[in-house]
Amino acid sequence: MQVLTVGELKANFSEVLRNVQNGQEIVISYGKKKEKVAVILPYDHGKAKVDRPLGLLRGKASFSVREGFKMTDEEFLSS
Repeated sequence: MQVLTVGELKANFSEVLRNVQNGQEIVISYGKKKEKVAVILPYDHGKAKVDRPLGLLRGKASFSVREGFKMTDEEFLSS
């Protein structure tokens, strides 16, 4: 992962975008302390193709849904 200051990002923006298109992650630092403030990721970065198990309580807790339970998408999203 490459770390760039804001000035380096401005000066080399096209090159940075090419690197990001090729899958590289870029960290942006800012200020006198060069504090890390942001990361530039490839657009498809969030679309991981790895199966990830969900749920911290898998095997430790359970739930059940009563027969006949119905909820529309709109009801679910507004709750």
